[in-house]
Amino acid sequence: MRTTQPLVRFCLTATAAALPLALAVPAKAAPGISVSTSGSTVTVTTSACPTMDANSSFGRASLLSSGQASFAQGRQATLSGSSTTQSAAWANVSPGTYTVIVMCNNGSTAGTQSIIVSGAPTPSRTPTPTPTRSISATASPSRGVMGGFGGTAKEYGTLTVVGGGVLVAAGLGTTVWYLRRRAKPHRL
Repeated sequence: MRTTQPLVRFCLTATAAALPLALAVPAKAAPGISVSTSGSTVTVTTSACPTMDANSSFGRASLLSSGQASFAQGRQATLSGSSTTQSAAWANVSPGTYTVIVMCNNGSTAGTQSIIVSGAPTPSRTPTPTPTRSISATASPSRGVMGGFGGTAKEYGTLTVVGGGVLVAAGLGTTVWYLRRRAKPHRL
């Protein structure tokens, strides 16, 4: 009596069902937000809130420090700009780790992102432009998956995800082949 047939059928069915999912091109993700810091100023930019209200505002953004859990607890700023790009800024932000949340006028969340503020640059005697350090990341990956160690994150594209899917399919195929070969009686 051969009991490997149901297992083989299951593996082949699962592989056939998973392969189109791995090869599918992901849908375009929402624009999200981009947060940057320059000294003690934090700026958030988005294009996800194109509708302006009667107060000429596109929405609100909130800067939450550690220990603050809701939008209302943070330092709030009004989103201004145009229907294509909206932004808000906070000045004199103390060094630390913060979370920025952007809410559009329609009540939807445009995005959430963490940022580290290292502090104000040392003032110089000659008026020179201060270097800007920008940290951009999205709350969720636009394509593929995000991976990294500690505070780093890297977004893996479609090609990497497809390559991983092919390796998984090859591994399943090899497993099925091995189990089928092992189940056959050996003739001398």
